[in-house]
Amino acid sequence: MIHTSIIMENGGIEHNVPLSRIKEKNVKWYWVDFSEPTNKDIRLLKQYFQFHPLAIEDCLDDFSQRAKLDFYDGYIFVLLHAINGKTLDSQEVNMFVNSNFIVTFHKEPVRELHNVWEEVRSEGERLSPFKVMHKIVDRLVDDYFPLVYGIEDRLNTIEDNTNDEADIDLMEELFDIRHDMSKLRRTLVPMRDLLYRISNSGRLNALKEEKLYFNDVYDHLIKLVEMLESYREFSSDIRDNYLSINSDKMNNIMMTLTVITTIFMPLTFIAGLYGMNFVYMPELDERSGYFIVLGVMGVIAMIMFGFFVKIGWLKFGSKKKRKRKRLLRLK
Repeated sequence: MIHTSIIMENGGIEHNVPLSRIKEKNVKWYWVDFSEPTNKDIRLLKQYFQFHPLAIEDCLDDFSQRAKLDFYDGYIFVLLHAINGKTLDSQEVNMFVNSNFIVTFHKEPVRELHNVWEEVRSEGERLSPFKVMHKIVDRLVDDYFPLVYGIEDRLNTIEDNTNDEADIDLMEELFDIRHDMSKLRRTLVPMRDLLYRISNSGRLNALKEEKLYFNDVYDHLIKLVEMLESYREFSSDIRDNYLSINSDKMNNIMMTLTVITTIFMPLTFIAGLYGMNFVYMPELDERSGYFIVLGVMGVIAMIMFGFFVKIGWLKFGSKKKRKRKRLLRLK
């Protein structure tokens, strides 16, 4: 589908006009938008607009490319990325721009472009192709912020764990978040580099008035990338904390099992000793031998139990009580 807007020299604006009208003498500049183009629409890029084959190839490639800026004779080619808010997959937005026109090309509908289109419909006489280009870039970058802030909210939810979810569920969610952050970073970092190039390129003389605005967008991208980096470190800290807690739990379980096994070792020895089927064992004739052996086994178990408590292998009481005791000792 092709949408066209022409801004006349006298300030008038006309929309959805035939392509034949965009080259009329009284047209100041025009915007042609290729949204979900058909094969017939695609052929217009080469046959009607005569754009460079390499730029057209970048538009048609099925695999996602890095955001970039290319200079061609009479115009620039800019490849940007919008982000699907549900899947976090990037969507390419291609632009051909000079002081007389802006041609946008995207295989999927992009809400930000539609919003800018509505602005052009209402105030196109005060705009220019490069100002429209800035508005598109600015809208795309503004839509990154809710996604990045959403990452922060999800990390805070995992850290607080107010729903008392199982550790394994939290770890799975954490790794999903880190995967989403990697997706966002693959989009944001090339966009940041692109805006740096736009802001500092000496070949974009037509952008002198707009460079200040592009610098502002560049600052936003720097902030977004820094936020992602900090969230990545934050997620690593949460992951390490959960691994440490699980490791500590496992150590406590292994220690408890070791203590129980150690206590029962001498008891098992005594029980095994007197379970042998020899006929001549002096203690077997003792009338009270059974109770003596049980008493000896109980005394051994109590001594070993007390020893393990004393050396700190077994701890009792709630965590709060143990913490209070540590604080009293410190005082």
